[in-house]
Amino acid sequence: MLQGEGLVGLTEIESAARRLAGVIIPTPLMDADSISESVDAMVRIKCESLQRGGSFKIRGAFNFLSQLSDDQVAAGVCTYSSGNHGQAVALAGKLRGLRVVVVMPTSAPKVKRDGAERLGAELIFEGTTSVERQERAEALATEQGLVIVPPYDHRHIIAGQGTVGREIAQEWPDVDMVLAPIGGGGLASGVAACIKRMLPATKVIGVEPEGAASMRLALDRGSPKLLANMETIADGLAPVITGQLTFEHARDLIDDVVTVSDETIRSATLQLIEHQKLIVEYSGAATIAALLAEKVNVQDQRVAAVVSGGNLDSAILAKLV
Repeated sequence: MLQGEGLVGLTEIESAARRLAGVIIPTPLMDADSISESVDAMVRIKCESLQRGGSFKIRGAFNFLSQLSDDQVAAGVCTYSSGNHGQAVALAGKLRGLRVVVVMPTSAPKVKRDGAERLGAELIFEGTTSVERQERAEALATEQGLVIVPPYDHRHIIAGQGTVGREIAQEWPDVDMVLAPIGGGGLASGVAACIKRMLPATKVIGVEPEGAASMRLALDRGSPKLLANMETIADGLAPVITGQLTFEHARDLIDDVVTVSDETIRSATLQLIEHQKLIVEYSGAATIAALLAEKVNVQDQRVAAVVSGGNLDSAILAKLV
Protein backbone atom coordinates (compact mmCIF):
# COMPACT_ATOMS: atom_id res chain seq x y z
CA MET A 1 0.00 0.00 0.00
CA LEU A 2 3.01 2.33 0.41
CA GLN A 3 2.95 3.69 -3.13
CA GLY A 4 3.96 7.34 -3.07
CA GLU A 5 7.67 8.15 -3.19
CA GLY A 6 7.20 11.63 -1.74
CA LEU A 7 5.40 10.57 1.42
CA VAL A 8 6.71 11.32 4.90
CA GLY A 9 8.87 8.48 6.17
CA LEU A 10 9.44 6.90 9.55
CA THR A 11 12.88 8.51 9.81
CA GLU A 12 11.27 11.97 9.66
CA ILE A 13 8.76 11.00 12.34
CA GLU A 14 11.50 9.62 14.59
CA SER A 15 13.46 12.86 14.15
CA ALA A 16 10.34 14.84 15.04
CA ALA A 17 9.90 12.72 18.19
CA ARG A 18 13.43 13.60 19.29
CA ARG A 19 12.78 17.33 18.77
CA LEU A 20 9.53 17.08 20.71
CA ALA A 21 10.99 15.19 23.67
CA GLY A 22 10.45 17.28 26.79
CA VAL A 23 8.16 19.69 24.91
CA ILE A 24 4.97 17.71 24.37
CA ILE A 25 3.04 15.43 26.72
CA PRO A 26 3.00 11.74 25.69
CA THR A 27 -0.78 11.61 26.03
CA PRO A 28 -2.62 8.65 27.58
CA LEU A 29 -4.32 5.87 25.65
CA MET A 30 -7.42 5.60 27.81
CA ASP A 31 -9.77 2.61 28.05
CA ALA A 32 -13.28 3.61 26.93
CA ASP A 33 -15.47 0.95 28.56
CA SER A 34 -18.88 2.44 27.75
CA ILE A 35 -17.97 2.98 24.10
CA SER A 36 -16.43 -0.51 23.89
CA GLU A 37 -19.69 -2.02 25.14
CA SER A 38 -21.72 0.00 22.64
CA VAL A 39 -19.75 -1.19 19.62
CA ASP A 40 -18.70 -4.67 20.84
CA ALA A 41 -15.00 -3.91 20.51
CA MET A 42 -12.02 -2.94 22.66
CA VAL A 43 -11.79 0.84 22.27
CA ARG A 44 -9.08 3.09 23.65
CA ILE A 45 -8.98 6.86 23.29
CA LYS A 46 -5.76 8.68 22.40
CA CYS A 47 -6.33 11.80 24.50
CA GLU A 48 -4.75 14.63 22.52
CA SER A 49 -7.34 16.86 24.18
CA LEU A 50 -4.93 16.76 27.15
CA GLN A 51 -1.95 17.92 25.08
CA ARG A 52 -0.24 21.27 25.65
CA GLY A 53 -2.31 23.96 23.98
CA GLY A 54 -5.34 21.69 24.11
CA SER A 55 -4.70 19.74 20.89
CA PHE A 56 -2.25 17.63 18.88
CA LYS A 57 -1.22 20.69 16.87
CA ILE A 58 1.82 21.58 19.02
CA ARG A 59 3.56 18.48 17.63
CA GLY A 60 3.67 19.72 14.04
CA ALA A 61 4.08 23.38 14.94
CA PHE A 62 7.10 22.86 17.17
CA ASN A 63 8.68 20.41 14.72
CA PHE A 64 8.36 23.05 11.97
CA LEU A 65 9.68 25.94 14.06
CA SER A 66 12.58 23.84 15.34
CA GLN A 67 13.95 23.62 11.79
CA LEU A 68 13.97 27.36 11.02
CA SER A 69 17.26 29.15 10.42
CA ASP A 70 18.50 31.91 12.74
CA ASP A 71 17.48 34.52 10.15
CA GLN A 72 13.98 33.05 9.93
CA VAL A 73 13.64 33.00 13.72
CA ALA A 74 14.66 36.67 13.80
CA ALA A 75 12.06 37.52 11.13
CA GLY A 76 9.16 35.79 12.87
CA VAL A 77 6.34 33.64 11.53
CA CYS A 78 2.77 33.95 10.30
CA THR A 79 0.08 31.30 10.13
CA TYR A 80 -3.60 30.93 9.32
CA SER A 81 -5.87 28.84 11.50
CA SER A 82 -9.40 28.23 12.72
CA GLY A 83 -7.89 28.18 16.20
CA ASN A 84 -5.91 25.17 17.39
CA HIS A 85 -3.02 25.48 14.94
CA GLY A 86 -2.81 29.18 15.76
CA GLN A 87 -2.56 28.41 19.47
CA ALA A 88 0.06 25.74 18.79
CA VAL A 89 2.22 28.08 16.69
CA ALA A 90 1.85 30.74 19.39
CA LEU A 91 3.00 28.26 22.04
CA ALA A 92 5.87 26.96 19.89
CA GLY A 93 6.87 30.55 19.10
CA LYS A 94 6.86 31.45 22.76
CA LEU A 95 9.09 28.46 23.53
CA ARG A 96 11.48 29.48 20.73
CA GLY A 97 11.30 33.20 21.46
CA LEU A 98 10.00 34.51 18.14
CA ARG A 99 7.22 36.74 16.85
CA VAL A 100 3.97 35.00 15.83
CA VAL A 101 1.14 36.49 13.76
CA VAL A 102 -2.05 34.41 13.46
CA VAL A 103 -4.82 35.04 10.94
CA MET A 104 -8.09 33.59 12.27
CA PRO A 105 -11.61 33.56 10.86
CA THR A 106 -14.04 36.11 12.21
CA SER A 107 -16.05 33.13 13.49
CA ALA A 108 -13.20 31.63 15.57
CA PRO A 109 -14.42 30.43 19.00
CA LYS A 110 -13.56 32.75 21.87
CA VAL A 111 -11.65 30.02 23.72
CA LYS A 112 -9.28 29.65 20.76
CA ARG A 113 -8.87 33.40 20.21
CA ASP A 114 -8.12 33.94 23.88
CA GLY A 115 -5.71 31.00 23.96
CA ALA A 116 -3.58 32.27 21.08
CA GLU A 117 -3.56 35.81 22.45
CA ARG A 118 -2.62 34.64 25.93
CA LEU A 119 0.38 32.87 24.42
CA GLY A 120 1.59 36.10 22.84
CA ALA A 121 0.33 35.86 19.27
CA GLU A 122 -0.71 38.93 17.31
CA LEU A 123 -4.23 38.18 16.02
CA ILE A 124 -5.75 39.31 12.73
CA PHE A 125 -9.26 38.28 11.66
CA GLU A 126 -10.17 37.61 8.04
CA GLY A 127 -13.30 36.04 6.50
CA THR A 128 -14.78 32.70 7.45
CA THR A 129 -13.09 30.23 5.08
CA SER A 130 -9.63 28.65 5.04
CA VAL A 131 -8.91 30.21 1.64
CA GLU A 132 -9.66 33.74 2.86
CA ARG A 133 -7.38 33.52 5.90
CA GLN A 134 -4.62 31.81 3.90
CA GLU A 135 -4.60 34.63 1.34
CA ARG A 136 -4.42 37.28 4.09
CA ALA A 137 -1.60 35.43 5.87
CA GLU A 138 0.43 35.07 2.68
CA ALA A 139 0.01 38.76 1.92
CA LEU A 140 1.18 39.68 5.43
CA ALA A 141 4.15 37.34 5.16
CA THR A 142 5.22 38.98 1.91
CA GLU A 143 4.78 42.50 3.30
CA GLN A 144 6.62 41.87 6.57
CA GLY A 145 9.13 39.17 5.63
CA LEU A 146 7.53 36.52 7.85
CA VAL A 147 7.82 32.76 7.42
CA ILE A 148 4.50 31.00 6.70
CA VAL A 149 3.76 28.02 8.97
CA PRO A 150 1.21 25.89 7.06
CA PRO A 151 -1.49 24.26 9.19
CA TYR A 152 -1.26 20.85 7.55
CA ASP A 153 0.19 20.60 4.04
CA HIS A 154 3.91 20.41 4.83
CA ARG A 155 6.08 17.41 5.60
CA HIS A 156 7.47 18.92 8.85
CA ILE A 157 3.89 19.37 10.07
CA ILE A 158 2.85 15.86 8.99
CA ALA A 159 5.96 14.32 10.59
CA GLY A 160 5.24 16.08 13.88
CA GLN A 161 1.63 14.89 13.88
CA GLY A 162 2.91 11.41 13.04
CA THR A 163 4.31 11.14 16.57
CA VAL A 164 0.69 10.53 17.69
CA GLY A 165 0.76 7.31 15.66
CA ARG A 166 4.21 6.46 17.02
CA GLU A 167 2.95 6.64 20.60
CA ILE A 168 -0.06 4.45 19.76
CA ALA A 169 2.10 1.85 18.01
CA GLN A 170 4.60 1.71 20.86
CA GLU A 171 1.97 1.44 23.59
CA TRP A 172 -0.48 -0.87 21.80
CA PRO A 173 1.32 -2.91 19.11
CA ASP A 174 -1.67 -5.28 18.85
CA VAL A 175 -4.07 -2.53 17.76
CA ASP A 176 -6.18 -3.56 14.74
CA MET A 177 -7.48 -0.15 13.68
CA VAL A 178 -6.70 3.52 14.29
CA LEU A 179 -9.27 6.24 13.68
CA ALA A 180 -8.10 9.82 13.12
CA PRO A 181 -10.12 12.96 12.33
CA ILE A 182 -9.46 14.80 9.07
CA GLY A 183 -9.64 18.55 8.56
CA GLY A 184 -6.79 19.46 6.26
CA GLY A 185 -5.40 15.98 6.79
CA GLY A 186 -2.10 16.57 8.58
CA LEU A 187 -2.93 14.43 11.61
CA ALA A 188 -4.42 11.51 9.68
CA SER A 189 -1.54 11.65 7.18
CA GLY A 190 1.08 11.57 9.91
CA VAL A 191 -0.67 8.81 11.84
CA ALA A 192 -1.00 6.72 8.68
CA ALA A 193 2.61 7.35 7.64
CA CYS A 194 3.75 5.99 10.99
CA ILE A 195 1.24 3.19 11.60
CA LYS A 196 1.58 1.71 8.12
CA ARG A 197 5.34 1.38 8.61
CA MET A 198 5.43 0.26 12.24
CA LEU A 199 2.26 -1.90 12.12
CA PRO A 200 1.57 -2.67 8.44
CA ALA A 201 -1.48 -4.87 9.13
CA THR A 202 -3.27 -2.16 11.15
CA LYS A 203 -6.01 -0.26 9.35
CA VAL A 204 -6.15 3.55 9.45
CA ILE A 205 -9.54 5.21 8.99
CA GLY A 206 -10.06 8.94 8.52
CA VAL A 207 -13.21 10.69 9.78
CA GLU A 208 -14.73 13.93 8.43
CA PRO A 209 -17.91 15.90 9.10
CA GLU A 210 -20.57 15.36 6.43
CA GLY A 211 -20.78 19.11 5.90
CA ALA A 212 -17.04 19.59 5.31
CA ALA A 213 -15.82 16.40 3.67
CA SER A 214 -13.00 17.87 1.59
CA MET A 215 -10.79 14.75 1.73
CA ARG A 216 -13.64 12.42 0.78
CA LEU A 217 -14.36 14.72 -2.18
CA ALA A 218 -10.69 14.74 -3.21
CA LEU A 219 -10.46 10.95 -3.06
CA ASP A 220 -13.65 10.56 -5.07
CA ARG A 221 -12.51 13.08 -7.71
CA GLY A 222 -8.84 12.06 -7.83
CA SER A 223 -7.37 15.38 -6.65
CA PRO A 224 -8.12 18.19 -4.15
CA LYS A 225 -11.28 20.10 -5.06
CA LEU A 226 -12.89 23.17 -3.52
CA LEU A 227 -16.06 22.37 -1.57
CA ALA A 228 -19.12 24.06 -3.04
CA ASN A 229 -20.67 24.36 0.43
CA MET A 230 -19.26 23.95 3.91
CA GLU A 231 -21.28 23.79 7.12
CA THR A 232 -20.40 21.95 10.32
CA ILE A 233 -20.18 22.49 14.07
CA ALA A 234 -16.67 20.98 13.96
CA ASP A 235 -14.77 24.21 13.18
CA GLY A 236 -11.38 22.51 13.37
CA LEU A 237 -12.34 20.07 10.59
CA ALA A 238 -13.64 22.61 8.09
CA PRO A 239 -11.13 23.66 5.41
CA VAL A 240 -12.84 24.21 2.06
CA ILE A 241 -10.08 22.24 0.30
CA THR A 242 -7.62 19.63 1.47
CA GLY A 243 -3.88 19.86 0.83
CA GLN A 244 -2.06 18.23 -2.06
CA LEU A 245 0.48 16.43 0.13
CA THR A 246 -2.13 15.30 2.65
CA PHE A 247 -4.31 14.07 -0.23
CA GLU A 248 -1.42 11.95 -1.49
CA HIS A 249 -0.96 10.42 1.98
CA ALA A 250 -4.68 9.68 2.27
CA ARG A 251 -4.80 8.17 -1.22
CA ASP A 252 -1.82 5.88 -0.65
CA LEU A 253 -1.95 5.09 3.08
CA ILE A 254 -5.42 5.53 4.57
CA ASP A 255 -7.75 2.55 4.22
CA ASP A 256 -10.98 4.57 4.13
CA VAL A 257 -12.44 7.99 4.92
CA VAL A 258 -15.94 8.06 6.43
CA THR A 259 -18.21 10.97 7.26
CA VAL A 260 -20.35 11.74 10.32
CA SER A 261 -23.26 14.07 10.96
CA ASP A 262 -23.15 17.09 13.26
CA GLU A 263 -25.85 15.47 15.39
CA THR A 264 -23.66 12.42 15.97
CA ILE A 265 -20.64 14.61 16.72
CA ARG A 266 -22.66 16.50 19.32
CA SER A 267 -23.83 13.25 20.94
CA ALA A 268 -20.29 11.85 20.98
CA THR A 269 -18.98 15.02 22.64
CA LEU A 270 -21.58 14.70 25.39
CA GLN A 271 -20.80 11.02 25.90
CA LEU A 272 -17.09 11.78 26.26
CA ILE A 273 -17.88 14.43 28.87
CA GLU A 274 -20.31 12.24 30.82
CA HIS A 275 -18.65 8.83 30.63
CA GLN A 276 -14.95 9.53 30.08
CA LYS A 277 -14.79 12.83 31.99
CA LEU A 278 -13.02 14.40 29.01
CA ILE A 279 -13.71 17.96 27.90
CA VAL A 280 -13.54 17.60 24.12
CA GLU A 281 -14.34 20.06 21.33
CA TYR A 282 -16.63 18.99 18.52
CA SER A 283 -13.72 18.39 16.12
CA GLY A 284 -12.08 16.11 18.65
CA ALA A 285 -15.17 13.91 19.00
CA ALA A 286 -15.44 12.97 15.31
CA THR A 287 -13.78 9.57 15.67
CA ILE A 288 -16.06 8.61 18.55
CA ALA A 289 -19.03 9.76 16.47
CA ALA A 290 -17.94 7.39 13.70
CA LEU A 291 -17.86 4.50 16.15
CA LEU A 292 -21.23 5.28 17.73
CA ALA A 293 -22.85 5.76 14.30
CA GLU A 294 -21.39 2.40 13.16
CA LYS A 295 -19.66 4.00 10.19
CA VAL A 296 -16.87 1.43 10.57
CA ASN A 297 -17.15 -2.28 11.34
CA VAL A 298 -15.10 -2.73 14.53
CA GLN A 299 -16.74 -5.78 16.10
CA ASP A 300 -14.26 -7.84 18.15
CA GLN A 301 -11.37 -5.58 17.15
CA ARG A 302 -8.88 -3.49 19.09
CA VAL A 303 -9.49 0.14 18.13
CA ALA A 304 -7.60 3.34 18.97
CA ALA A 305 -9.59 6.53 18.39
CA VAL A 306 -7.68 9.81 18.32
CA VAL A 307 -9.55 12.55 20.20
CA SER A 308 -7.71 15.48 18.72
CA GLY A 309 -8.61 18.54 20.81
CA GLY A 310 -10.22 19.83 23.96
CA ASN A 311 -10.70 23.54 23.28
CA LEU A 312 -14.45 23.58 23.81
CA ASP A 313 -16.01 27.01 24.21
CA SER A 314 -17.50 27.41 27.69
CA ALA A 315 -20.82 28.59 26.24
CA ILE A 316 -21.12 25.37 24.20
CA LEU A 317 -20.15 23.30 27.23
CA ALA A 318 -22.87 24.96 29.29
CA LYS A 319 -25.48 24.11 26.64
CA LEU A 320 -24.31 20.51 26.38
CA VAL A 321 -24.51 19.75 30.07
